Amino acid sequence: MTSFTKETSSKCSALALKIIAECSTTKARACQLTLPHASVLTPVFMPVGTQGTLKGLLPEQLKRLGCNIMLGNTYHLGNRPGPELMKKAGGLHEFMSWDRNLLTDSGGFQMVSLLKLAKITEEGVEFQSPHDETMMLLTPERSIEIQNALGADIIMQLDDVVSSLVSGPRVEEAMHRTVRWLDRCLKAHSRPHDQNLFPIVQGGLNANLRRQCAEELVKRDVPGFAIGGLSGGEEKHAFWKMVTLSTDVLPKEKPRYLMGVGFPEDLVVCAALGCDMFDCVFPTRTARFGTALVPTGQLNLKNNKFATDFRPIDENCPCSTCKEYKYTRAYLHTIVTYESVACQLLTIHNIAYQLNLMLSIHESIKQDKFPEFIKDFFKKIYPEENYPKWAEESLSSVNVHLREC
Repeated sequence: MTSFTKETSSKCSALALKIIAECSTTKARACQLTLPHASVLTPVFMPVGTQGTLKGLLPEQLKRLGCNIMLGNTYHLGNRPGPELMKKAGGLHEFMSWDRNLLTDSGGFQMVSLLKLAKITEEGVEFQSPHDETMMLLTPERSIEIQNALGADIIMQLDDVVSSLVSGPRVEEAMHRTVRWLDRCLKAHSRPHDQNLFPIVQGGLNANLRRQCAEELVKRDVPGFAIGGLSGGEEKHAFWKMVTLSTDVLPKEKPRYLMGVGFPEDLVVCAALGCDMFDCVFPTRTARFGTALVPTGQLNLKNNKFATDFRPIDENCPCSTCKEYKYTRAYLHTIVTYESVACQLLTIHNIAYQLNLMLSIHESIKQDKFPEFIKDFFKKIYPEENYPKWAEESLSSVNVHLREC
């Protein structure tokens, strides 16, 4: 293990990354990321508050869970309430009463999720609003203008996003356009002193294109990097190879953000592959469907076997649902998908699970026990050692072999 406190920051940014320790076996590292509104320990999971709110939770509840950074969505907030009102409100922090860090995406993901409503050209992306069917042109300059108005601590370049299931010339076109759009975003960025603009590595599942994109992006003086265009339905064996390829190229002294990844197994594996930051709607969405995250996997509380189970979701969980109020599995079984309070109670638990998982990863790296942590984590979920092949392969690539004693 390497342990040190070297602190690095971009020449013109409001971000500092202190690498506290590096795993002696894998590519994982434990860091302290300092941003304008709070310090963040990494690896970190960032909950997604699409429209300035995490579904089912108040900002104060999220702070009680120890969350220091969450996401907002530029496309949706740019549509409603819009950047002009956001400026009058003093930015998204003030608007949603959140005094910790925010990250906003660029709106680029909607090229995939709202593809039927979008037209992509070199100028930008023209969307039809799902709210009122009006047309909106999102250019790199407009994306940055909206994000400057929102005032998030980390903002993303507008990238040309294609589905990870697409191959051929469209992927190469999108990769080159992403680099061109980055330069337009950097030129348009008016708040580098208090907002950190991250470029996004694209290239689909093509190793040469993804490496070429990463090598081009690192030529720019930026405070951190994102890895995009993955976790969109591609095979996991292809997914992890693109992740590790990207982290091999991206500089060690700057944060690496893997976009849209949030399944617990993926978080553990991708931390081992060198990623620092993650986000996903998974823990909140699965809560709305009555599923709780636990060290052994997932509990579908709709299942009748929980009807007379008077234990908390997880007896070792420190969240208010489990420890403070001791809501039982039987109670939750009765109300999940029927009462809105069930969504709140499960969301609290699931977010707590994700945040505590990342803190455990951070501490195990500091103690140089991350490989042991990985093996214990997977053994709890797969007690019969029927590990997913992709997980075994990806971890073997960083010298962790799940079947070793």
